[in-house]
Formats: sequence, C-alpha cells, structure tokens
Amino acid sequence: MFVEFELTNLEDKPEQLNKILQDSKNKIEQLLKNKDKNYKNFVWPLEKISLDIEEFFTPISHINSVKNSKTTQEVYTKCLPLISSYSSWLESNEELYEAYKTIYQKEQNSLTSQQKKVIENELRDFRLGGCGLDTKAKQQLEQINLKLSQLAQQFSQNILDDTNSFSMIIEDFEDIKEIPQSDLQVAKFVDKKDNKTKYKFTLHMPSYISYMTYGSSREKREQLYKAYTTRASQNGKLIEEILSLRYKKAQILGFDNYAQLSLQTKMAQNEQSVLDFLYELSKYTKEKTKQELDELREFAKKDGIDQLQSYDIAYYSKKLEKEKYSIDEEYYRPYFEQNSVIDGLFEFLYKIFDIKFVLEPDAKKWDEKVKVYQIIQNNKTIARIYLDLEARDDKSAGAWMNNWHTHSNILDKEILPTAFIVASFPVSTNTTASLLRHDDVVTLFHEVGHALHHLLSKVDEPFVSGINGVSWDTVEFPSQFLEYFAYEKDILKIFAKHYKDGTILDDEAINKLIKAKNFQSALLTTRQLEFALFDFKLHQDLYNEEQTQKLLDKVRDEVGGLKPPSYNKFQNQFSHIFAGGYSAGYYSYKWAEVLSADAFYLFLQDGILNKTLSTRYKDIILGKGGSCDMNELYLQFAKREPDIKSLLKIDEIIS
Repeated sequence: MFVEFELTNLEDKPEQLNKILQDSKNKIEQLLKNKDKNYKNFVWPLEKISLDIEEFFTPISHINSVKNSKTTQEVYTKCLPLISSYSSWLESNEELYEAYKTIYQKEQNSLTSQQKKVIENELRDFRLGGCGLDTKAKQQLEQINLKLSQLAQQFSQNILDDTNSFSMIIEDFEDIKEIPQSDLQVAKFVDKKDNKTKYKFTLHMPSYISYMTYGSSREKREQLYKAYTTRASQNGKLIEEILSLRYKKAQILGFDNYAQLSLQTKMAQNEQSVLDFLYELSKYTKEKTKQELDELREFAKKDGIDQLQSYDIAYYSKKLEKEKYSIDEEYYRPYFEQNSVIDGLFEFLYKIFDIKFVLEPDAKKWDEKVKVYQIIQNNKTIARIYLDLEARDDKSAGAWMNNWHTHSNILDKEILPTAFIVASFPVSTNTTASLLRHDDVVTLFHEVGHALHHLLSKVDEPFVSGINGVSWDTVEFPSQFLEYFAYEKDILKIFAKHYKDGTILDDEAINKLIKAKNFQSALLTTRQLEFALFDFKLHQDLYNEEQTQKLLDKVRDEVGGLKPPSYNKFQNQFSHIFAGGYSAGYYSYKWAEVLSADAFYLFLQDGILNKTLSTRYKDIILGKGGSCDMNELYLQFAKREPDIKSLLKIDEIIS
C-alpha cells in the first residue's frame, strides 16, 4: 500500500539518480515522437515520470535534513546538479511546450477541469521559463537567471560574513542580570587572557534576540542593534544590480515590471489589488499601532526613557507583556507533554474532520523517535504521515512539512499520499518527558495544517493534487487556519493536562494565553505591511541605492510605525526578497492570513466543531488542492468573498 522509507547503500544514490533521470529523458523523447498525442498517452506518462523521480529523490533530500552527516551532505551535493540540469532541460523544452499547446487546442472541450488546470499551469510555467522566445532572448534570459542566482548567493554570504565577524563581550553582571539562565549558559565563557568569566553575544538570531529582549544595558542593546542593522553595506549595490536584472527579465518575458511577472503564479489578480489590500489593512492598523506605541512609551518612561528607540522595543515589550499577563512559559510546559499534545490534536481532528490516526509501530523510519501513522477515513486508509518532532544534533533546526507521495489516480493506479512533519521540540528520555512551550503547540498545529492540505486531497491529477499547483500567496492558508484552534479553550482542554497527575490547565491560565496572543498585534501587522509595501513597490520600477532608501522611508511614513535610526539599512539584509523566493510576494503572508482568519471566523460564528462547515472545508479547501484557483475554492467554501475585517477582529485591532 505504501512505499517504505529505506535508504540502504546511500552512497550509490547519485549514480542511481543519474540513471533514472537519463531514462526519464529517453522516455520523454520517445513520447515526443508520438504523432497522435493526447492527454492520456502523453500527459499521464509525463506525470508518472515526475512521480517516480519525486519518490526516489525526496528521501535523499529529507535524510540530509533529519540525519545529517558527511555522507548525506556528499550524496545530496552530488545529486543537486543532476536534478538542476534535468529541471532546466525540462522547463525550457520547446517540443514539450508545443505538445502541451497542441493537446490543449485539440482536447480543450473534452478535458476535465483538473486536466485543464494541469495544462494551463504547465503552459504558464513554460512561458515563464522562456519557451516561445527567439534564441537571442532565451540566451539573455539564461544569463540573467544565472547571474541572479550568483547575486542571491553573494547577498546571503555578505550577511553571513558580517554576522560572523561581530561579537559583544560583557563582563559586568549588571548588564546581563535579566537574561534567562539557559541563554546565559550559552553565552558564558572563560577568557584565557585573564582567566575571567565573560559573556559573548553575537548577531546570530538566538543570541541577538536574547540580549535585545532581556539585556539590561540600553547602551549595549544599541551597540548590538547597530551592528545588526548595518550588516552587509555592500549589498546596497547588489540590490541595484538584482533589481535591474529582474526588470530586464520581466521585459524579456513581456511584462511591464517584475511585480507583474511575480503575480503570474499568485492568487492576486493584478498590482493594484495587492496595493489596495495592503493599504486597506494599514488604514485600520494605523491608529491601534499608535496606541500600542504610546502605551510602550509610557511604560518605558518608568525607566527614564524619554524617547523610545527601535533598540528598546523588544526589551520593554517583554516587560510590559509580563506585567499585563504574567505569562510564565515554565508554568505551562508540564501541561503540554508531547505525547498528550499529539493524542489531543488527533482527537480534535477526528471530531472536526472524521479522520483517525493509527500508529504503525513496524513501519520503517530513519530514527527510533519517529512515529508513523496511517490516516483512516470511513474505515479506509487514505494517507500516511511521519512525525519527527524532537531536536537532535544531526537534525536541522526549525519546523517544516515535506510532502513525499502525492495523491493521484492515473494509468489505472491510485497512489496514496505521504508526508513528513519535522520539528525541534525538547528531547524526551526514559526518565524525562518532552514538555512543550505553547509556541511549540502552535507550531505543531501549523505544520499539521500544511500536511492535511496535502494528505486529504481527492484530486486524481498529481500536478494539481495536494499542495501541488497551489498559488504562492495562499499556500499558508490551511496551516495558519489550524493554528487558531490551538488557542481555543475547548480544544486546549482536550490535551492540556499535567503530565504527572493529569490535572487540566485551569481557565485563568488558558485565558492569559488567549489574551497574550494579541499583545501588540497592530505593531506586528504594521511591521509586516512595511516589508510588504516596500517589497512590492520596489519591483514596480527601477531604483538605485539612494532611491531604494527613499522608498523605504516613504513607506515607513505611510504605515506609521516607529522610525528606526538613520543608520538602519534593513534593506541590505532583506534576504526574503533578495536571496529567497518572496520577491514582489512578501504580501503573501498577510494575504493568506486574511483567508485563514476569515475561515476561522466562520467557525467562531457557527461553532468551533460545526460539522457542516468543517466537512465543507475538508472537501473543498483541502480536498481540491491546487486543482482550482483558491479564489474560486474559497467562494465555494464560504459562499462569500473573504472579509479583511475578520483578521482585524481576531487580532483585536478593531472590535
């Protein structure tokens, strides 16, 4: 029923992959020779080829993240160029492009809606890859893509170099007296020069956040903040070059600017709809942001701070939050034992979606701590999920969902979906339980939301099944949606039980969690709007280094957050858009959040465990995956357009 996870003879995988890819090329070239191509004899075999490659390569990529070693690194490094070369050959293949066009023209009236979506997506991606251009334009595009890849790498490397080159050494205990002991232990060292105990703080995120949040010395906070926000000054010129190349790329492909190009794979219809959306949010957020800043300023005055600065925000926000809500993570953790949380989450999912999770103790896995479950619906196995939730030295930090198999039913064979969920929760031993923070609980709900989007698909065509084919600005919708339930009192009481005596977390403690959730929600939203507006406007035109700074200053004036010091060069470290996949797409975070909040708001109105609503959500949003545009799916589910005010109400920005 399921392919088992097995990576014997890992060293042989690059050679095996090379053979699979070459065989795939040969099969595709044979398919192209067929003079009577149709969907079933051409597209289905192509999809099957893709599924076979994914089935083979995904475990290789996965093992390098969860059981990292010199061997996995070497194997993965050898495999990457093989995959990259194959993908490039595929994406720019004019014969494939023409074949898809011919089939679409010939069979348009007889294709299913899923099949139409497959071909429409493929044709779009071929065009964005340069198919249909003349030889000179294709060569230009290839050169631009290569140069952009190199610049992105250099952008990241410059940040990393400056991050690694700075450290702040502290000797006076008064400057670190508020920092948690666990963070102090990491920072502590004995200086061999004078044999004194000292503390080192760096620009790496855990260390940086620790001092900015708990560091008692304002002078030291500014020193650290200034070092952090002035990193990679040389990236200013790289930004000029990146923007210029993206602009040229967009024009080669027939677009006015890069923002237009970016929107081709997103739900947002046009540039104006993105800007209208962001400014609409800003209109509602501005006043609440001012109130939150004023409250923080008044609070900081108790320490004699007459003018609140950016390097004061995290420090005084944490103090204010503690005063208002008395949240103590250590108090909550005994109530969130890992196994209890998992069992409670599964119980909740059964109540809302009628799906059961059945442990497979004998399933093959990469670590003894991994748990494998079959998902059962109506007494039938429909999917499999792997949970790898505890931190390990050989495992990448963070949390993510990775899909392995995609649900499909082509060529007379049904494939059931599988997925991995990975996290870095506290380690359990024979004598110690894995006790989670509530943030960890929210993270688990988030990643399970992603997994359900993939695993509950009922789509037959693999290219648009599960998360495949889902627009970039809506892929976070199901994960953010499920997060909300981790703050619901009735849901929390299913699993928030003390791991020693089974006592359920009391209402007062739960209410504190719920209230603290929206602490400074307007400030956080304003920060996201600043990033999103800057990113999107930056890709609507050409900007040099000086103009880029002026644009950022203008956006900051518009959205109304706290003005940072003039030395802050945030743009030089904005890796999401200059070295990641979010260029002209950073707005996606809030776009998806509106969908998730609006969907959850329906549950608040009609009942958290409303079966009619949850079944509709499961069948339409989760079940149809990428087979239909999300704006159409959402209308089918909610029976109305999403309302931006739902997010603002849930975040308590408006009443």
